Amino acid sequence: MEVKKINSSEEACTMQVDVNVHAKSETPSRLKIQSGKFKMIIDEPENMGGTNMGPSPVQVLLMSLAGCLNVTGHEVARQRGMKLNGMKIDIKGSMNPCNFMGCSFDERAGFQQINVSIKADFENADKEAIDSWLHETEARCPVTDNIKEGTNISVNIK
Repeated sequence: MEVKKINSSEEACTMQVDVNVHAKSETPSRLKIQSGKFKMIIDEPENMGGTNMGPSPVQVLLMSLAGCLNVTGHEVARQRGMKLNGMKIDIKGSMNPCNFMGCSFDERAGFQQINVSIKADFENADKEAIDSWLHETEARCPVTDNIKEGTNISVNIK
């Protein structure tokens, strides 16, 4: 991902950032994946036919959500002049794997519910300021947006 320093909000409104991911399957459940200089293994647990050599795709999704809420929350606090010393983020996603496994198609394949709990360590911030910060953080988080809103995804064969 190429990051360009923005000097004005007008430039930010016209900027586009492309993120590229390259992956190659090593087994039916394990994928070697790279984005930029970062490499990782995505796998399934043994009870799902994997080797448990890395987090599952749905774990990576929720990990991405936590990471994005962290960076967005710190940026929103900085822009508001709030002193945020740190955050603890707990996320629980609930899903029915039957659609993925092919045993039932009554429910969607993804999470039916994702619950996020954030403990933010602010200095000298009242409840109203923290609630407003949380609302803005959630609204501005790109991963939250991609999970909540309908993002166009095109899957093709090469």
